[in-house]
Amino acid sequence: MADPYQTLGVSRTASEADIKKAYRKLAKELHPDRNKDNPKAAEKFSQVTNAYDLLNDKDKRARFDRGEIDGDGNPSSPFGYGGGFGGATGPRPGAGGSGGFRQQFDFGGEGADMSDIFEGMFGGAGRGGFSGSFGGFGRGRSAAKGANTAYALRVPFVDAATLSPQRITLGDGKTIDLKLPAGVESGTQMRLGGKGEPGPGGAGDAIITIEVVPHAFFTRDGDDVRLDLPISLTEAVLGGQVKAPTVERPVMLTVPKGTSSGKTLRLKGKGFHKKDGGRGDQLITLIIDIPADDAALQRFATEWTDGRNPRAAMGV
Repeated sequence: MADPYQTLGVSRTASEADIKKAYRKLAKELHPDRNKDNPKAAEKFSQVTNAYDLLNDKDKRARFDRGEIDGDGNPSSPFGYGGGFGGATGPRPGAGGSGGFRQQFDFGGEGADMSDIFEGMFGGAGRGGFSGSFGGFGRGRSAAKGANTAYALRVPFVDAATLSPQRITLGDGKTIDLKLPAGVESGTQMRLGGKGEPGPGGAGDAIITIEVVPHAFFTRDGDDVRLDLPISLTEAVLGGQVKAPTVERPVMLTVPKGTSSGKTLRLKGKGFHKKDGGRGDQLITLIIDIPADDAALQRFATEWTDGRNPRAAMGV
C-alpha cells in the first residue's frame, strides 16, 4: 500500500491547496487520453486519484495521520506490523506452555484483565473473553473494501454549460446516465459509491474525472461564456437584428446603430450553472467583418472622409 503523500509528492504538512495543485499536475500528465500506449500511466493515474481522494477528505486524512487507516483507506492493524502485540515475537523466557496470552506477550503485572484492554480498543468486543482464540479481532476490524476505479470522461463544452446528462459505461458493462454537478469544470471529480472493484467488505467506488472539451467558438470565463460574433459593415452602421448562437439555442440580438468592433453585449443567464445557484451570462463581442477586394466598398471609402481621429484618446 502506498503512502498517499509520497504518491502525490507532497509533505505531510501540505495544505489543501498544495495537495489539489499536486494532484491536478499529475492527473494532467498521467491522463489516459494522453497516454494511450502506456498502460502503466493509467495504473499510476488510478493511484494518484486514490491518494488525492484520501487526503482531500479531512476525516480520512486525519485518521491516516494517526495510523488508524492505511493508504488504501482500510483499517490498520491495531498493534502495528510483524510479531503481534507491542512488537513481541514469541514466549517470554521461562514461560510455560499453557499460560495463554500471558505466555506470549508481556503486558506488565500479574493477572492483567485482558478484556478491559480490548474493550477500549474495540468498543466492547473483547469483554467476555476470546474463547481460547483471536475471536475478538474478527469483530473489531472491518473487512477491506475493493479498490476504487478511475475513469476519465470527456464532456462537450455545451453539455457542461447546460448540465446535460452524460452516458457512461462502467467496468462491469453497465451503462448509466451521469448527472453533472453545477460548476463542473475540467478536473472536477465525481464519485459513484460501490461501482469500483469488488472486495470482501464490499465494492470500492468509481472515481470519474471530468475534462471539458474546448468549443469551436465559445470560451469560458469563470461562470460566463464568451463569444466573438462577426457582423457586416452595414449591420454595424445601420444597426438591426442579427442571429447569435448560445449554449442552448440561437437568439435574435439587437445591434445598435453605429456599432464599433469590440462592443460587448450581455445575455443574462446564458452561461454556466454556478455552484451556489443561478447561472453566469454570455458576453458577445461584436467584430466588424470587412470583405476583401470589394470594389464598391473601396469607392465608398475613397469618396467618404471621416474627419475624426479615432486614436486621439491614445495620444497619437
